[in-house]
Amino acid sequence: MIKVAVVGGTGYTGVELLRLLALHPEVELRAVTSRSEAGTQVSDLFPSLRGYVDLAFSEPDMAMLGGCDLVFFATPNGVAMTLAADLLARGVRLIDLAADFRLRDAAQWEQWYGVPHACPDLLAQAVYGLPEVNRGRIAEARLVANPGCYPTAVQLGLLPLVESARVDTETLIADCKSGVSGAGRGASVVTLLAEAGENFKAYGVAGHRHLPEIHQELSLAAGKPVGLTFVPHLTPMIRGIHATLYARSVQGAGEVQALFAERYADEPFVDVLPPGSHPETRSVKGANDCRIAVHALDDGHTLVILSVIDNLVKGAAGQAVQNMNIMFGYDERSGLRLPGLIP
Repeated sequence: MIKVAVVGGTGYTGVELLRLLALHPEVELRAVTSRSEAGTQVSDLFPSLRGYVDLAFSEPDMAMLGGCDLVFFATPNGVAMTLAADLLARGVRLIDLAADFRLRDAAQWEQWYGVPHACPDLLAQAVYGLPEVNRGRIAEARLVANPGCYPTAVQLGLLPLVESARVDTETLIADCKSGVSGAGRGASVVTLLAEAGENFKAYGVAGHRHLPEIHQELSLAAGKPVGLTFVPHLTPMIRGIHATLYARSVQGAGEVQALFAERYADEPFVDVLPPGSHPETRSVKGANDCRIAVHALDDGHTLVILSVIDNLVKGAAGQAVQNMNIMFGYDERSGLRLPGLIP
């Protein structure tokens, strides 16, 4: 059993992480930190955790965090990078659910996130935590950069095509929709019911922070820079991501279904659906699954890949627990054998 702490447990990602860790057979949850809620019982802020998490939020304390085997950061961007070096020096392993260690280039991080990186020397050490690509490196990692929600859905939908050089990598399109929980728990006009309900809109068309992350990882998979048009949309639902992905085949569309089935045959959380399927976001609500459907259009060259995840689970907390399992040699599915919630 490992001793675990969560830094920043008051957001939607944080409470989802606590829900999963509370039921994990190999985890002793030692602390949940929050400067704003210090002294408040976790179950008072999140009644769903009553009887599961018997802790109060506490101020971050390096001595206490340093006594843990693993610390999760479920904090805003820019927090984990200020504490990571100290914790790593104490022998603690880290999983950051924010973006502090996802990009390998510190200058690019500053360009997209608006502040200099606090520990650029650690970027080369950080392992990008997409298990379907980096499982071996994650097992040995001391610092894991948990992928973003859009990047997870997009990469899993495009990886088999990019890795096999089956498509024109200069003309990839990712048309993505997300529930409002992806914007976080902080008060915001855009996520008010009267604003988001019965409404649908694109945002970040000129450039979204997840674009360089997706571009970086797909380029690594392709072995060369890729061209990607990425347009996110906000939908009037609480959780879920639907990525509709378009690619132009350079070898014809035959056997693409078999390509996906073979690529993900041994992946416990990627479900390639039968031909002609249309995956629904509600089928993965609360689950750590990515469901994928492959469509080849009648022109014989246009491929449409449909990829759905729960943005708070496989897109955040669930993937973080999956990474934890890999890092500590547990069954990768431990604590994550959860079917989707319907309705």
